[in-house]
Amino acid sequence: MNKFEQVNSILLIDDDESSNFLHSIFINKLGLDIEINTALNGQEGLDFIMNRGLERLSLPCMVMLDLRMPVKDGWDFMRMYEEQVPEELKQQLAIVLVTVSDNPEDKERAAANPHILDYAQKPLSDSTFKKLIGKHFNLKETV
Repeated sequence: MNKFEQVNSILLIDDDESSNFLHSIFINKLGLDIEINTALNGQEGLDFIMNRGLERLSLPCMVMLDLRMPVKDGWDFMRMYEEQVPEELKQQLAIVLVTVSDNPEDKERAAANPHILDYAQKPLSDSTFKKLIGKHFNLKETV
């Protein structure tokens, strides 16, 4: 799989505001110039991408998608994403499913979805973000 160009932004989609806050700290700790946006459920995340994405989202972008959320969970988000997001935008988004779930069915379902590039177990850390970003994006030597 080819890597994306340098990551310009990360969209954290997670109903846990404290997780979003900690993940923002971990990302900032990497010393990269990355815009960080948050959404509290799958519907907010999709709305952000569809309504404001082209205006406010710096592409290419990594989307960190929590699996278990109210309103629209990660699977609901993926269904709507596949149906509604234009293909040219999908090509600039790297989706990583993030969950506390250790359910093998979730991993298998994520692996079978061509839009989900990775699967990460919570809790995340700065080193987890560094590995995920380095795996899917070209990074500068300083990281």
